[in-house]
Amino acid sequence: MITYRHQLAGEPVTVHVPETTEDLGEFWTWFYRARARGPIAVDTETTGLDVFSPSFRLRTVQFGDKRDAWVILYERGGSHSTYARDALLRSREILIHNAAYDWLVLGQCAGIPLEELAPHTTDTRILAALCDPRQPQEGGIGTALKPLAARWVDPAAPDTQGGLTAVFRSLGLTKETGWAGIPLTNPTYALYAGLDVLLTARLAPVLQRELARLGVREELVTYEHQIAELCAVMQRRGLLVDQDYAAPLARRLAEEAAEHSAIAARYGVSAVGSPAQVAEALQGMGETLTERTDSGALKVDKAVLLPLADLDRDWQRIGARTPNPVAHAVLHAKRANKWGTSYAERFMSKLDAAGRIHPVISPLAARTGRMSVTDGLHQLPSSDHVIRRAILAEPGHLMISTDFQAIEMRVLAALADVKAMKSGFINGGDAFDIHAYTAHLIKGDAATPKDRKVFKGAGFGKVYGGGVATIARQTGAPESEIAQAVAAYDRAFPEIKRASSRWQRQAFQNGMVFISATGRRLPLDRDRTYAVVNYACQSAARDVLGMAMLNIQSAGLLDYCRLPIHDELLASAPAGEAEEIAREFERCMTFPLYGVPIVAGAEIGGRSWGSLYGADY
Repeated sequence: MITYRHQLAGEPVTVHVPETTEDLGEFWTWFYRARARGPIAVDTETTGLDVFSPSFRLRTVQFGDKRDAWVILYERGGSHSTYARDALLRSREILIHNAAYDWLVLGQCAGIPLEELAPHTTDTRILAALCDPRQPQEGGIGTALKPLAARWVDPAAPDTQGGLTAVFRSLGLTKETGWAGIPLTNPTYALYAGLDVLLTARLAPVLQRELARLGVREELVTYEHQIAELCAVMQRRGLLVDQDYAAPLARRLAEEAAEHSAIAARYGVSAVGSPAQVAEALQGMGETLTERTDSGALKVDKAVLLPLADLDRDWQRIGARTPNPVAHAVLHAKRANKWGTSYAERFMSKLDAAGRIHPVISPLAARTGRMSVTDGLHQLPSSDHVIRRAILAEPGHLMISTDFQAIEMRVLAALADVKAMKSGFINGGDAFDIHAYTAHLIKGDAATPKDRKVFKGAGFGKVYGGGVATIARQTGAPESEIAQAVAAYDRAFPEIKRASSRWQRQAFQNGMVFISATGRRLPLDRDRTYAVVNYACQSAARDVLGMAMLNIQSAGLLDYCRLPIHDELLASAPAGEAEEIAREFERCMTFPLYGVPIVAGAEIGGRSWGSLYGADY
């Protein structure tokens, strides 16, 4: 038995590394005693982060409580792997930090389905996010284990990452190769592994007490664990990639990026990634740039360039001006380069043995609880089919997209009790258009499609916190016209402004924290308290999606689900059953919210995700 002594919060702790069968017998004795006392913390060490890579391996499995950690050398096989699997299956209560990752690791490498572990798991990362969802750059602690432990367990809680990096270098390894190459019994490696379960075991009860002090409901904690499990199931299944399409697409996008870069170069922009060059070229063409970065440089990001290229957020023509050729070329060059490297090439490099990618679905990615999906899949323009065309349904299946209809405005109407909006949603029928309704409410029969666009911008400005200048830029309308539209919007729907004031007052009285409709704590920044409307709506919309996912699971439809994307669920269903399954998705995603009907519409495409956006396959 190899043992390491350490101190946490002034108390002695021990890391045990069993080497023989007799040592494993001691672990078994400890395990039964620890299980009788309460939850056991679990963690894994692996060769990297890409769980579904053909070369991925599970190296160690750790178990621990507040005083003892046991690092089981799973990679040695034999009794080591057998004891680790048996202990996992016999655990009654498990504590894991970032449970979804370890669930997937243990399913892929140890043959233990996450469905066996999830019902018994408490994820301390979820607990931390429900205490304070802010990341460090937002003024919070974040959800990483070591900073949380330093805040809640021991200010001197060790982070041995730096020591491990030094060991990697001494062995001739890099940060990337070190995790796979370091000897299992290296002292720094063993201590690193053992400390994580010791910290998790100590962190869990502290966070649980903090949640109780803050009044966070147990139902919300349970709900977030359920959502995490559903997201992990979808990540495990992954997305089938059309390799015959993705490989040549990468080459074509590289050519497109070069073509648009050459156009930009003719205007003096030799590097489309240089803000200074882009700004200088635009000013030289008579464009007025006013927004600046924190460092004082002129902003020429996508939000600035899109209106100059006469494009909206979905890259559709606005029709407000002649597109600036530099803005147009820079946008298209950067997009083609990003799509080629971040999507097409990355899809091909991240394939598992079955030709799938497995994007990480983070159910608590934003302060509001909004989900995110890695590999950029949640950042694709809503009108794009080029990248989505690379993602396929299963053989013999069709893609189905079920999307909430006007979810932001429905949630706003429900939360703020906006009488006129609610009436429209309740009585307007299946074809109800909230933005056309608003235009006619304010302008009468003289309302035009342009009015609809302007009032749509005003409405989204209420939801997303955009000011007059931002809405004007996005719609192409003059700021004076937008200011009038916003004022008219406030007169038509006065409850929104009143709700914003009320919610801000409540947050001030609650230490600058707004409590969402589901009991989620949403800290506000003192210089942006107006964002409370955005936080309230985004958080509620996310929980509407979460409720829909639970409904889908209860209906036995989870096997068809592939991704949650914003307010959409993507599914793959057998062609012969697609219509029936689409109707079931709509049913599961339709329910009332404070009297406002939340409704969804399903669209059945072809074999590819892109077929739902105009692709021909």
